[in-house]
Amino acid sequence: MGCVLEVDVDGEGVFFVDKDVLAPLSGKIKNLVDERPVGARRPHRRVALHGFPGGAEAFELVARFCYTGGSGTAVTAANACALRCAAQFMDMADTPASSTKPSLVKMTEKVLEEMPHWPWQSVVDAVKECQRLFPLSESTGVFDKVVGALLSQMAVTGDATPTSSSPESSAFRFSCDTKCSSLSMRRTWWFEDLVVLSPAMVERVAKALLARGADHGIVARFIFYYLKCRIAGANAEDKKAMLEAAIAVIADLDRASVSCKGLFGILRIASPLKLAGACQDTLVDMIGRKLDHATLDNLLVPAPSGTSSLYDVSLVLRFLEAFMRHRGGARDEPPRLKKVGALMDMYLAEVAPDPSLQPARFVELAIALPAAARDCHDALYRAIDVYFQVHGRLTDDEKMKICKGINYEKLSPECCKHLATNAGFPTRAAVQALASQHTVLKGIIRHSGPLKLASSCPQPPATGKYHHPDSHSDVDGDDNNNGQVVLYASRLDLSLENQNLKSLLDGMHWRVMELEKVCSRMKTEMTKMKAPRRRGAAARSLPRMCS
Repeated sequence: MGCVLEVDVDGEGVFFVDKDVLAPLSGKIKNLVDERPVGARRPHRRVALHGFPGGAEAFELVARFCYTGGSGTAVTAANACALRCAAQFMDMADTPASSTKPSLVKMTEKVLEEMPHWPWQSVVDAVKECQRLFPLSESTGVFDKVVGALLSQMAVTGDATPTSSSPESSAFRFSCDTKCSSLSMRRTWWFEDLVVLSPAMVERVAKALLARGADHGIVARFIFYYLKCRIAGANAEDKKAMLEAAIAVIADLDRASVSCKGLFGILRIASPLKLAGACQDTLVDMIGRKLDHATLDNLLVPAPSGTSSLYDVSLVLRFLEAFMRHRGGARDEPPRLKKVGALMDMYLAEVAPDPSLQPARFVELAIALPAAARDCHDALYRAIDVYFQVHGRLTDDEKMKICKGINYEKLSPECCKHLATNAGFPTRAAVQALASQHTVLKGIIRHSGPLKLASSCPQPPATGKYHHPDSHSDVDGDDNNNGQVVLYASRLDLSLENQNLKSLLDGMHWRVMELEKVCSRMKTEMTKMKAPRRRGAAARSLPRMCS
C-alpha cells in the first residue's frame, strides 16, 4: 500500500484511504498530496475536507467508487444530487466517451436525466438537497434539472396528483384573495410540500419556474401561501428575509397576477421591519401601479414611530408618484385617474383633522394629481375647510398656497356660496371663487343653446300674451320678422342661487375697492412718518380701517 491519507470530512468522519487509488481520479486529492514539503517521506498524511457536499456519507460513496472502478457504487435518486456535487468538489473531471476510465460525473448525470419520471417525493427531496448543496448545485446544473422535474410534475392534475396536500384552506383563500375552485385545487396541490424551503431557495425556485413558463397567477398564490404559513412565529430577521424574497419574485410577475390587497398585506408586515432600500422602493412602485384598486383603509398606514403625525403621508405621496410615473397612454387611463382622484379626496378628508400635518405636506397631497383627476372640487374644498379649522394659526399666504389646489370653476354653486361667506378662507380666495363662478355663468348664458331663427321657431307675440307653442294660430303668422334672431326668455332665466352669487360678487368687489383705498392712505401716512418731523408738530394717527 502506498501513501496512506487520513481524510477528515467536516469533522463528521475520518477515512484512511490510499493516495494512489484516489489521486488518479480526483484532482483535489492529487493537489493536496503534492502540497506536502519537499523531502518529506511520511507514509501517513492527514488532510481535511471542509464543506464536503453530502458530508461523510457522500465521501464514503466517492471513495468506494474509486476503489471499485464504479461497480461498487449505486447511484440512486436519493444520492444522485449529492454525488454529482461531490464529483465537482473532488475535481473528478468527466472522461471522453471513448475512454474506458470510470466517470462518476457520467453515472450521476444519467440518473439525473431521469428525474422528471421520479416519484414526486423524490423530486421534493432533490429540491431540499439542492438547498443544502448550493451553490454547487447551481454550477453543476443539478438545480436546473430539479426545476425542470418540478414543472413537469406540477402539470399533473386530477386523480393522478402524487400528493393529497391541499392549500385551499380558508386562511389560504384569504391570503391570496382568490376563490376556491376544483381547478385551483388541482393546480396548487404542491404548495404544502415546498413551504419548508428557505426564503432564498423559494426565490430561486419561483424565478426558475417563471423563466420556464410557469403560470404567473399560480406562482403568485404560492408566494402568498408561503408567507401565510411561515411568517407567523418567525423572528424579525427571518420575516425580513421572507418578505424580501417574496417582493423579489412578485416584481417579476404580471401586474394582474397580484392583488392590491395582497401587496398592502405585505406592506403591513414590512412596516416595522427595516427592509433593504431597493426592496422598499420595489414594493412602493408595485402598489403605486395598482393604486386605482386601493381602498381608503389601505392608505391609512400609521406614521413611523417617533413622529407626531397620525398617518404616513410621505408613503402615500410615493404611491402617487409611482402611479403617475406608470400611467402611460392607454384608453383605460382616464377612468383609473378619476378613481385615484376620488380616493385622494377621501384620504385628504381623513388626514385633514391631524393637527401635526404640516401645510407643505397637505399642499403636496392636494396638487399631486392633474386637473383631469377631478370633475368636481367640492370634496377637495371641504377637506381644505376642515384643515383650516384645525390649523387656525395659518397665515393668509399659507392658506392661499393650499387653495391653489382648488379649481374654482369646478365648484358647485352651493360650495362657492359657502366659500364666499367662509371666514376661514382668505378674502382673495373668495374673490377668485366668485369671479370664476361669474365667468362660468356668463359661459352658460353664452352657450345656453343654438340660436334659432324666427322662421323656424314661433315668435312670442308682441302683446305679451302667452301662446302655446303648439297653437295653430301662429302657423300662418306674419313673416315680416324672418331672419331676426329671437332668444326665449326661458334660455336666459337665471336661478335664484345664481342671482345671489352675483349679488355677493358685487358686494365683494365693493369691499376690495374699499380695502385698496385704505391701503393707499396707509402707504401715504407711512411715507410722511418717515420724513423729518417739524418741531412742535403734533403726531398724526393712522386712519382707521372701515369695518
